[in-house]
Amino acid sequence: MAEASPLRVLFLTHSYPRVSGDAAGSFLLHLANALRHEGVEVRVVAPAGVAPAGTALPTTETLDGVPVERFHYAPRQYGKLAYTGEMAQEVQRSWIAKMALVGFLGAGLAAATRVRRAFAPHLVHAHWWFPGGLVGSWAAGLGGLPLVTTMHGTDVRLARAKRFARPLFRRVMHHSKAVTTVSRWLAAEVRDMAPGVTPLVAPMPVATTLFRPGGARATDRLLFVGRLNAQKGGALLLDAVARMRTPLSLDIVGDGPDEARLRTQAQQLGIADRVCWHGAQPQPALPAFYQRASAVVVPSLGEGLGLVAVEAQLCEAPVVAFDSGGITDSIVQGETGLLAAPGDVDALAAALDRLWDDPELRFGLGRAGRMAALGDFSPESAARRYATLYRSLVAT
Repeated sequence: MAEASPLRVLFLTHSYPRVSGDAAGSFLLHLANALRHEGVEVRVVAPAGVAPAGTALPTTETLDGVPVERFHYAPRQYGKLAYTGEMAQEVQRSWIAKMALVGFLGAGLAAATRVRRAFAPHLVHAHWWFPGGLVGSWAAGLGGLPLVTTMHGTDVRLARAKRFARPLFRRVMHHSKAVTTVSRWLAAEVRDMAPGVTPLVAPMPVATTLFRPGGARATDRLLFVGRLNAQKGGALLLDAVARMRTPLSLDIVGDGPDEARLRTQAQQLGIADRVCWHGAQPQPALPAFYQRASAVVVPSLGEGLGLVAVEAQLCEAPVVAFDSGGITDSIVQGETGLLAAPGDVDALAAALDRLWDDPELRFGLGRAGRMAALGDFSPESAARRYATLYRSLVAT
């Protein structure tokens, strides 16, 4: 009996690994690879840019087994919208960035159309409603293909915060044959802003083979991993560390626009000698940080899901976070982590002190967190959900 031909899916995204091991959009690469085992072939259209080593990215390549086509949307010195995590902010404050965004949308559509004609996908899957979903609504419409749009968090905050974005958001939602979100909180946000749209909650995968327990865990080190900006809550974390009864050390992994301000804050709080700044790290380097940390803190507000919390759980690190956004999909209070009232620095410090008063609690939360994360965020589970969705759309 002849083997069934694979289902072909075109991914559109503005964030995707630039090299093997790059953290940018790494969950999309994990999903694409896992989908192969479900009989789904993926090709990716993503923006060009500069690799972490400073070299230009190839236009066409196969990265870790997944074909990628990258498009140029502006001269190199102005093509900085992607891979910084600050696209919306850059567009808001700079006319050059606004012009680059127009080029981004046009070049993205041209690349998507070119790949669609060559690849002949059965459907288009856009990640983030803007800009990928907007481009996807045009590309899928021109090709008469169903469109799946997935919300990851930053895009939903954009639609909520910017009035001009709301009509575009609703347009993409109503042109999508299926809408998915990576958390229940995001699904509720979408339903509120686009009545009549019923999103499917389908989280992105985490590399369960990479993130696992190992090594000796410290007894006096907190860990923060993420962008250094206001939404990620670094300033709140520094305040909480300064208010703890126990003088713990803090490892900060990440970079961003607030780094200088946060370093000054640590000096003013008198904890600078306990804070170690590691900068952004490639994904393969992250497990060692999680494995050594006594606990991982996720002080962000309005997080779409909080993959850092999931990565930490897979490494059996106990997690303390604010009870905000999609973080509650992975953290159950007192069972798989500890939650503090959103933005309450004293509550966050108290939760950390509670964790340090009870070593058995730290161990139990770490073990339970890993078991829960394995069940909900493995690549196999995510791929199975999406493959089922794809086939249902193609069949109808």
